[in-house]
Amino acid sequence: MATRTTPRRANSHEAAYLGRLAERIRDARAQRGMTRAQLAKDSGVSLRFLAQLEGGEGNPSVLVLRRIAAAMGFPPDALLAEDAARTNGRILLEQVLARLSDRDLAAAQRLLTETFGSAATPGDAYISLIGLRGAGKTTLGRRLAEQRGVPFFELDREVEREYGSTIGEILQLHGQPGYRRFERESLQAVLAKHEAAVIETGGGLAADPETLPVLLGSTLTVWVRASPEEHMGRVIDQGDLRPMARSRQAMQELKEILKAREPYYRQAHLELDTSAKTTDESFSELIGLLAHRATLARPGDRG
Repeated sequence: MATRTTPRRANSHEAAYLGRLAERIRDARAQRGMTRAQLAKDSGVSLRFLAQLEGGEGNPSVLVLRRIAAAMGFPPDALLAEDAARTNGRILLEQVLARLSDRDLAAAQRLLTETFGSAATPGDAYISLIGLRGAGKTTLGRRLAEQRGVPFFELDREVEREYGSTIGEILQLHGQPGYRRFERESLQAVLAKHEAAVIETGGGLAADPETLPVLLGSTLTVWVRASPEEHMGRVIDQGDLRPMARSRQAMQELKEILKAREPYYRQAHLELDTSAKTTDESFSELIGLLAHRATLARPGDRG
């Protein structure tokens, strides 16, 4: 008669690893702005198992983890890494380097060696605004474009125009990875077709390891931020009352998204906090930041 076996309980080291894996999955989902239900639908993994996994109690197979990572547009090794620090800035750099040929990799190594310690300084022909909805990106971006006499682009709207579908339809048909690819292509199209522009990006673009380097290398990038409470209040003032129905849960999700994306937003060249400020005050501060940046960029004005 066959003997029934029970699953082996994870030892303390394995339990700690599963806890770190759970945190990485929660952070990755927050970076993408996905609910657990959305991730379950897109990955084909049950909602119950995802809840166990994010609670540090699930032990997924490699194939299940691969499906979860693919649904979020993340490489599986970013979730499996032993070193949690790799999931932030380092993983972005590693993925860019991994796509280079041997010749380009050698050139990149020389460039990094020569410029170590100094940041790239793109010009200000293209200015991009990143951050979560409700910080003031659209209002400030339109005013800035008008002042500079250049076109203003909302990248989400460019994606919809280019592909003839709403963001929701694109996500339903192609998932997060497909949408991020379309977003990157739309950004590259704007840069190729216009000599100068102000570009407002969607909140999740900064967490995409392929698009963020394009943005940082080609545009002067400004992180427009606000407190979680102001983000939420402004979204509601814009007519989106959905957060009101689940205010406590929505606020917690918003804080988790901000925390998960902050390492990426902080890579912007400039940072503008619009909390407790009028639009005029925020715009004046933005102009001041850009003017100061331009002064520093002129070699003759450096100390």
